[in-house]
Amino acid sequence: MDLLRARAAVAPLRRDLDAATALPGVDSLVAVARPEEPMHCLRPAAIAAASAAFVQGFPGETLYAVKCNPEPAVLRAVWEGGVRHFDCASAAEVSLVRTMFPEAGIHFMHPVKARSAIREAWQRHGVRDFVLDTAEELAKILAETGAGAEQGLGLFVRLALPRGVARYDLSGKFGAEAAEAVALLRAARPHAARLGLHFHVGSQCLDPLAWRRALELAGTVIRAAGVAVEVVDVGGGFPVAYPDVTPPPLGAFFAEIEAAFEALDLPGATLWAEPGRALVAGGGSVVVQVQQRRGGDLYVNDGVYGSLSDAGAPGFHFPCRLIRPEGEASDRMQAFAFFGPTCDSADRMAGPFWLPEDVREGDWIEIGQLGAYGACLRTAFNGFDRARLVEVRDPPMLGGETGAAAAIAA
Repeated sequence: MDLLRARAAVAPLRRDLDAATALPGVDSLVAVARPEEPMHCLRPAAIAAASAAFVQGFPGETLYAVKCNPEPAVLRAVWEGGVRHFDCASAAEVSLVRTMFPEAGIHFMHPVKARSAIREAWQRHGVRDFVLDTAEELAKILAETGAGAEQGLGLFVRLALPRGVARYDLSGKFGAEAAEAVALLRAARPHAARLGLHFHVGSQCLDPLAWRRALELAGTVIRAAGVAVEVVDVGGGFPVAYPDVTPPPLGAFFAEIEAAFEALDLPGATLWAEPGRALVAGGGSVVVQVQQRRGGDLYVNDGVYGSLSDAGAPGFHFPCRLIRPEGEASDRMQAFAFFGPTCDSADRMAGPFWLPEDVREGDWIEIGQLGAYGACLRTAFNGFDRARLVEVRDPPMLGGETGAAAAIAA
């Protein structure tokens, strides 16, 4: 008997395309389906529009960060928006993208990879670009691909950045310090058909100048290395709006990046970016049901172990609205906190979530801006892993535009 059996952590989202086609509005779907499990609502048109805006506005190549939301319907919408390159972090993501889009550009941008993942990406899926931040990882890539510049190998050195002001700081896990990055660029150059320097300022970064500072440091490293670099990859981190956050338009970020890149004076080099949240956040929401009310606390059927992880300890604020198919709700609004369905008291989302003061058991609540890092962070804890997926035509819950789409107007 084979004792090693693969098992998915959570059940796949159940897809209900017929209902989405017949009843394209969220309210209509709730009125008919009356879901007692979380219902994830995808807005493909919004994702495609945000993707098209980013592709049009960014002065370089756009790579979608698959980890942000790998749902196939999301990937199709991103592709429809003009994205043709994908930032993947695992063999599974690589396989998914290659299966869906045989002609896509796939780039393995995780700095620490299993040897088997490198081999699979190189041999089976034709991936040629790999990121690294240590000499050991460089040696691993060379050994497992058995390749060099003549086979089109692309090598990208991830540069460490000082701790910044992003909502999610990413400076502590990956990246080579400047002196080490210089050595890695020199070591990688003879083996690379395409050599790049890569960094990430952190997720949901509201400061356009963070990219300028990072590019200035990148320029210092490249000059010290004294080797030609074909790509400068500015990573992701591009922000979107939430109820308590109004970021600058993405045009401001693009302008800073373009000006700082031009100042580096790297003939023949190109810019890459790896947006995730900026393309898909507005394209997703989840409809939850109130199972109990205790004063200002609402017990709902999704939580921090489901699609609302960012509403837990990180304290993100999300737009929400009451859905009550029968009867009118109060015009008076009240701030609520949520408890999720698990038995863990840490399954709490402080909010505030502003809803009509008469919200009650049986009501539904739609929570928006969850296209990024929502459904993909679900777990199977306590068995609460059942959910439904629908595609809807509703606009995003914040103003009808995502942050990326607003970049065109900036």
